[in-house]
Amino acid sequence: MNQMTSIASWKKFSLTLSVAAAVIFTFGNRPLLAADPFRTNNVRDIGEHTEAAFKTIFLQGDYKAVNGDLNLAESEEASEPLAHAMKGSLAFTEEDWETLKVYALKTLETAEALKATDPLRGNLYLAVGHFLDGTYIYEKEGAFGAIQKLQQVFRYFDAAESIDPNDPELNLIKGYMDLLLAVNLPFSSPEQAIARFEKYAAPNYLVERGLAVAYRDLKQYDKALVSVDKALQVAPENPELYYLKGQILRKIGKEQKNLLVLEEAIVHFEQAMHKSEQLPRFVVKPLTRELRQTHESIAEIRAESATSAAARK
Repeated sequence: MNQMTSIASWKKFSLTLSVAAAVIFTFGNRPLLAADPFRTNNVRDIGEHTEAAFKTIFLQGDYKAVNGDLNLAESEEASEPLAHAMKGSLAFTEEDWETLKVYALKTLETAEALKATDPLRGNLYLAVGHFLDGTYIYEKEGAFGAIQKLQQVFRYFDAAESIDPNDPELNLIKGYMDLLLAVNLPFSSPEQAIARFEKYAAPNYLVERGLAVAYRDLKQYDKALVSVDKALQVAPENPELYYLKGQILRKIGKEQKNLLVLEEAIVHFEQAMHKSEQLPRFVVKPLTRELRQTHESIAEIRAESATSAAARK
């Protein structure tokens, strides 16, 4: 892959991958020891506070209530790189670049230590840590300074993949990057990335979320709706999913000039807005804008319809 083309896409997928760096999701009640949400074989224990933080964000979509569990994870599960990756991801959402830098380095340190006992996850989170650090460099120095970091990201992903290319955790985190690159870069073939992500990544809720975004960007809106609805079945309280479904419906409604679909998009945007206090600014701002623009689209279609009716008289 061309490095400069990849760097040009850095800003577009940096948030998604940095959040994906912290992605773990479990279903059902919390056990005494946090279970591995990815694997049924060779399971790992990620720590109950880390697990609880992930459930707060990815089940409830609550970025504001997560700090308590993350602070406990940082103190009691300090050797788990995912806890530090999550801290870095949240710093990104607040555009707190110095805190992002701190937790990028902590992710790297814990991942390097983890390599001795778990080389797959150690290499995986070395890739994540370098990506977080590369995001910091991108914000401070621009794309050129991030090229070296991007090389390291792919090198450590490759090292993890050489150990187990079908590992669900690896395929979830790396799969988010692969999907975004495949969907947004010219001359790419997203079908292979989608098929691999769907087959090997886990947990299913976050797979469906990623697929919904990919299909939305590919303008395959029917498939996008199927995926987002599957995600909502598991996480019906997550406002980000209502926002995502509203986006998909808005695109369908604008393309077809369909008032009913646009009105349904508004319903989903408003459901997301109802819980906007638990979302970061970078989500609330475009959500507010797209809600307004959907109202404007409805008004325009109605005006056009009225003009056409008057002309026929």
